[in-house]
Amino acid sequence: MTPCDSIPWAKPNFWGNEHEYVAQALASSWISGGPFVDRFERDFAQYQGVRHATTASNGTTALHMAFLALGVQPGDEVIVPGFAFLAAANVALHMNAKPIFTEVDPLTWCMTAAHAEKCLTPRTKVIVPVHTYGNVCEMDEIVDLVSGRAIAVVEDVAEAFASRYKNRLAGTMGNMGAFSFQATKTITTGEGGMVVTDSGELCEKMSLFRSHGTLRRRYWHEVAGHNFRLTNLQAALGCAQLEKIGQITRERKRVHRTYQNCLSKVPGAMLQHFPLEVDPIVWAIAVQLDPQAYPQGRDAVMRELESAQIETRNGFYAACLLSHLYGCMKMPVCQDLSQRVISLPTYPTLQEEQIEFICARLKALQA
Repeated sequence: MTPCDSIPWAKPNFWGNEHEYVAQALASSWISGGPFVDRFERDFAQYQGVRHATTASNGTTALHMAFLALGVQPGDEVIVPGFAFLAAANVALHMNAKPIFTEVDPLTWCMTAAHAEKCLTPRTKVIVPVHTYGNVCEMDEIVDLVSGRAIAVVEDVAEAFASRYKNRLAGTMGNMGAFSFQATKTITTGEGGMVVTDSGELCEKMSLFRSHGTLRRRYWHEVAGHNFRLTNLQAALGCAQLEKIGQITRERKRVHRTYQNCLSKVPGAMLQHFPLEVDPIVWAIAVQLDPQAYPQGRDAVMRELESAQIETRNGFYAACLLSHLYGCMKMPVCQDLSQRVISLPTYPTLQEEQIEFICARLKALQA
């Protein structure tokens, strides 16, 4: 079976009121800040079951805003996984803090408390569990690890919005949770981000840093802030997307189930493992290729799938491979994942026959 058109790796989908809400925002005098920003924060906080949600211009500035609110200073250490999208590490560098990288579990591809514990020093300020591809890190153990210590936990939930761990939503178990609404994410505002917390103090600090350090008096800079604001137009999209989160998550679960069934017939492609306590909403279906089944290597497989009009993505580059930036020690698991993981097309409107075609092509490329 061959699909009529090429299959993109990701595709944003609109489900209901996106056009209407954006038109309302355009028709108003508020296209920067405005009522949709307030509504998006309120609705998001309600969905997450937290007291406060603060919008940001993207997922990276959401992390930056969180670090500023926590008082990260030059020389502080921020613990992050060595295999993940490295936004948190880059923010730490921009703040003259030091990212400290952990190994990850070879099955879940996520940070563990045991790995994080090995990295603790008197300079540790923040631990950032990154919930990679929609999985959720072992949050109980990570939170227990910092109990009694002056160390914050900021969950990076860019890839795991609506995923659950022991029936708790990702982003609600640490001190703060940072989200991304980039175009490929579970809900999208094009670009955009959010930080959730139960702390009113942290929320107020983020609001201050987000808007040039001015909060209570116009043009009076209380701190040297940034412009991390989300626009009213983007928030209008977010409100419409969030209204359909039930449908979006159902369709993503369908895509995940279909891949599980089809990839069970491709033994050389091992899916990321999701523990029983995790109920994932998978952002991107990713598999680790067995080099015996695919001696040509992951990158060659990607090129061969591209020739069949199937767009894929490689796994994240391990921090230890980016020595020009991070200079961290070798991490065999992270490095192996970097070289063997391939991410397959994943979006809610992907059809069963397309998934069957993708998996059949992947199997046909085995030695």
